Amino acid sequence: MTATAKPSVKPARNQFSSGPCAKRPGWTLDALKNALVGRSHRAKLPKARIKAVIDKTRAVLGVPADYKIAIVPASDTGAVEMMLWHTLGGRPVDMLAWESFGEGWVTDVVKQLKLKDARVLKSAYGALPDLKEVNFDHDVVFTWNGTTSGVRVPNGDWIPSDRKGLTICDATSAVFAMEMPWDKLDVVTYSWQKVLGGEAQHGMLIISPRAVERLESYTPPWPMPKIFRLTKGGKLENGIFEGDTINTVSMLCVEDAVDGLDWAASVGGLKGLITRSEANLKVIADFVAKNDWIAFLAEKPETRSCTSICLTLPKLAAEKQADVAKKMGSLLEAEGVALDIGGYRDAPPGLRIWGGATVDTSDLEKLMPWLTWAYAEAQNAA
Repeated sequence: MTATAKPSVKPARNQFSSGPCAKRPGWTLDALKNALVGRSHRAKLPKARIKAVIDKTRAVLGVPADYKIAIVPASDTGAVEMMLWHTLGGRPVDMLAWESFGEGWVTDVVKQLKLKDARVLKSAYGALPDLKEVNFDHDVVFTWNGTTSGVRVPNGDWIPSDRKGLTICDATSAVFAMEMPWDKLDVVTYSWQKVLGGEAQHGMLIISPRAVERLESYTPPWPMPKIFRLTKGGKLENGIFEGDTINTVSMLCVEDAVDGLDWAASVGGLKGLITRSEANLKVIADFVAKNDWIAFLAEKPETRSCTSICLTLPKLAAEKQADVAKKMGSLLEAEGVALDIGGYRDAPPGLRIWGGATVDTSDLEKLMPWLTWAYAEAQNAA
């Protein structure tokens, strides 16, 4: 392939990882200077800071007043797991999977919980399962945005308001960048380290009154690890949703979460965050439209993620795609242009560029010419 001139302008910030993701613009360690380190998280002031995360989350996301919010252990994974273990088994469940994290929840339900009435609706990377096939008399488990495929559900219209089962939604790469129709969702989980650019290991759990009713009316047949327990004596442990966390939290991470939420409010709240993320997607979509050597993994425009933007190299033979994509990532990292943009290990070969709100659109605009340069260089080196 003919060599392409090396661009002269680099992104101001080269963090495009899909998790942990870029910190908010202007972030420095000084943002953590008031962290209540060396204090018990049960003490009055630290507990108030933890509660501030819950309250600011409700305000930014517009979570209904009768939904409950908690900080839980083990990131988004822990939040999903505790609800799978707590709520499933009393009725059939439909498991939706179109990428690796959805597949992980299928494994937990089918092979670990060993539920006999689990129905799996799958599709290949790049597409959604047929959402019309979902049975909402069943519980339903799905990711809103497939972090490793760049495929999102277009909206919540496919979820009925009069459903009998619970909807359990892993929204870790969607929340704060996409509209969450709260009346259609009974469980929403995520972690701070995605769209807020926060730190890892802490999960967020948001549950509806219907989910609370399930927690208080259904006792699963298996033992419940302490780290998952949300009820006591058949009643919800309300303190967990008021800042009494199940286990010790990092007050550094809590302070960082407060900082991220304050920044989110400063850029227009949820509407502003969505606008920033969609503008990032448009930069890449415009670039893809002008270059036939690169394409979205998501087959349909309405399902393209505005956060975990997954791209393929369709002009190359299948056996060359992985090699060229890997070389592109290495070249861009060596140039200090883009870090951690390789596709997920289980996904089709390609690139994955984070477009969440903490990424400045101007940096993505500067990155695009570098993709062209790296593509040419990688092929010439192959």
